[in-house]
Amino acid sequence: MSNLIRGVKQTLTTRQMESDNRRGLRISLIEGIPANILANLIGGPLQTVYLSYLGFTAFHIGLVLAIPPFALLVQIFIAFAMQTWQNRRFFVALFGIVHRTLWVSTGLIPLTFTEDAWIPVYIAVWLSCMISGQAGGVIWTSLMADVVPPAVRGKYFGIRNTIHWAVVCITLFVGGQIMEWFPGVHGFTILFSISAACVFWNGWALSRYPNPPFQPSESGRSMRMFIRPFADRRFLSATLFISLFILVQNTVIPLFSYVMLEIIDLSASRVTLIIMLQNLIMMLSYYYWGVLNSRYSTSTLLLWTFPLIAASCVMWAGIAIVPVMLVLIVVHILLGFGVAGYNLLVFNFLIGDSPKSERPMYVAVFSALTGIAGFIGPIAGGWLYDEISTGPLWIQTYGVATIAGGVLLLLSLVLAPFVFKSRSSK
Repeated sequence: MSNLIRGVKQTLTTRQMESDNRRGLRISLIEGIPANILANLIGGPLQTVYLSYLGFTAFHIGLVLAIPPFALLVQIFIAFAMQTWQNRRFFVALFGIVHRTLWVSTGLIPLTFTEDAWIPVYIAVWLSCMISGQAGGVIWTSLMADVVPPAVRGKYFGIRNTIHWAVVCITLFVGGQIMEWFPGVHGFTILFSISAACVFWNGWALSRYPNPPFQPSESGRSMRMFIRPFADRRFLSATLFISLFILVQNTVIPLFSYVMLEIIDLSASRVTLIIMLQNLIMMLSYYYWGVLNSRYSTSTLLLWTFPLIAASCVMWAGIAIVPVMLVLIVVHILLGFGVAGYNLLVFNFLIGDSPKSERPMYVAVFSALTGIAGFIGPIAGGWLYDEISTGPLWIQTYGVATIAGGVLLLLSLVLAPFVFKSRSSK
């Protein structure tokens, strides 16, 4: 009789876990929809349009683009705090709501401050916004690693990202059309109003996540917890390579929209259509990267993504002999396919290459090192574009991107196989 009762209890527990997992997968899918709508109505190329309206130069825009990776450094402190803050659902919701509320509040800057204060106030609010967002990011990654079963992880995130990037494509198209129909203040009012509604939708969804028990680090809150990822040579070598790759790519890729808007002088609607095409490619390819990840190792597939991203930079040289729009379409198709693979695979790499109990610190260290590289890149790129603003037009339009692409291609074909070969063979 006791065995029967025990068996029933185990069955009920298993079903409850399966139910929580399904609910977690569903709410993760729903939660990302308003998050992506907001991020693409007042972020991405439309953020560049807004920053230009506020009077930002290339250097200032580079600084804004550098802040999100710089804010990743906060994840180290959050990884320590998580040993005490074990209610992950609460803190994911808290940081997510604060992050998006601050982002939407940047739309009030022209209404509440004098023009000479617009740039410093925006940068200060944006920094606070990104610190909150990145703080929640490491907790969300830890939570999703427990919610999504390993057997379906690659396929699930492939499907999830496909759906979310469909939302991104539609959002960019609608946002670009809004700015075309209602240029200036009226258009920004509409974009920020829709984004404000998304804050409430997203906050509700975040509060609905499951909250599985958190497994604390075996090292407690001591410095051994921080040192452990650095002692993992396989993890560290891959992280340092990715950081170097990001450093070079971020001198040009985040500024693609700036080049198209301010140097090539394309309209906001054309630029959003090009970015929408990139996101459409990402949407379609996420699913296939997820399927491939069920057949090939994460590290093997990462080796395929690096040359694609590098090629998207090298292809800017085609502007010298081919119509601009054709080149930009090819560039963003390559970029979309490569970045989709990288985004999906680097997440699975972090989860797969980190012990469960130490995962928050592994994620934090990876984010910190890549964040420093991501911080330096856009600032250097923005400064460089300001410096060459009086130079030959070909250098501004495609010279910098092509040179950076050549360096990335060299890293992809020479150094990357050496770093990842031990993993890709497994």
